[in-house]
Amino acid sequence: MDFGLSEEQELLRASTRKFLDENCPLEQVRALGGTPNGYSPELWKQIAELGWTGIAIPEEFGGSGLGWLEVVILLEETGRSLFPSPLASTTLAAAAIEAGSAEQRRRWLPALADGTRIGTLALVDENDPDPASICLEARAADGGWVLTGDKPFVHDAGSADLFVVAFRAPAGLGLAVVESDDTGVSARSLPTLDTTKRLGTLSLTEVRVGADRVLAEPGRGDAVIAQLFDRGAIAITAEMTGAAEEAHRITTQFARERIQFGEPIGRFQGVKHPLAEMYVDVESYKSLLYYAAWALSEAPGEVPRYASMAKAYASEAFARIGIDGVQLHGAVGYTDEYDIQLYLKRSKWARPAFGDSDYHYERVATLGGL
Repeated sequence: MDFGLSEEQELLRASTRKFLDENCPLEQVRALGGTPNGYSPELWKQIAELGWTGIAIPEEFGGSGLGWLEVVILLEETGRSLFPSPLASTTLAAAAIEAGSAEQRRRWLPALADGTRIGTLALVDENDPDPASICLEARAADGGWVLTGDKPFVHDAGSADLFVVAFRAPAGLGLAVVESDDTGVSARSLPTLDTTKRLGTLSLTEVRVGADRVLAEPGRGDAVIAQLFDRGAIAITAEMTGAAEEAHRITTQFARERIQFGEPIGRFQGVKHPLAEMYVDVESYKSLLYYAAWALSEAPGEVPRYASMAKAYASEAFARIGIDGVQLHGAVGYTDEYDIQLYLKRSKWARPAFGDSDYHYERVATLGGL
């Protein structure tokens, strides 16, 4: 494995950073957090034109045909800016559809690639990323399935018009596509601590899914869903990495500027040591993240272990970085005026997404034979 980024990957990072700095600074992020959609349709159109929405979709379906290392680079930068958009959700929905047939890929991927449709995953029935916890039952009908039940914890539920839904049948788990305008489908967003991220519930009432909508028949869906959980953990960890790095930068800058007892507080050991620990933590789980992303194409058998290691470490470290960042700002860190509190809120949102540290540490132990 080459631990350095290529010239094209560095260019992707730089161009993403430049676009976000110019078009969605934190002032704009705050404003978008108060809107009904939680994101800007105008900016969504712009990033689609830049190819972000189809970054990992094959070129034959209108995407850029890049890999998950590029996805990680992109999501790191959107996480650094707390950029409000359903980009991660749409990328994961596209990854799910790639498990379907050629006809299904031709049917849905081009619209996801050009941003005219927004997709998301509706996998879990409880706040547990284990496929064994999926319990939405389906009954067979007319060569397809009928789905009834609720899917909580759906990212960007209120914005999406295409949902990849996991269901359970006697033969095992299956995966199907449900669209927002289907009869019996409704979705709503729920209030969250982090206004830059939206979460909601997908409700299904006697929703008929034909065979042409089934990405993975019951029994074959187990493996596909497990892979989607791994990709979800990688995507969220990428956003956490960029956000944690920016929280560290903001706090370090404050420590340079805040004067106490005639000196910048950054000169005191009680401030220097936590800042050093933040840096070490981020660099450590960032290495795990990049290996997991690389392994998706080069060593698939190692993905579950490294995706879980990265997400477990990040879930603990980013939450601690958010808390320490606020504390090192002093009392003002809790006020809405200061940006650091936005990163603390993001850490709280990201911690349980696609599994918290407890779940992933247990998974690592199980994969190791313990």
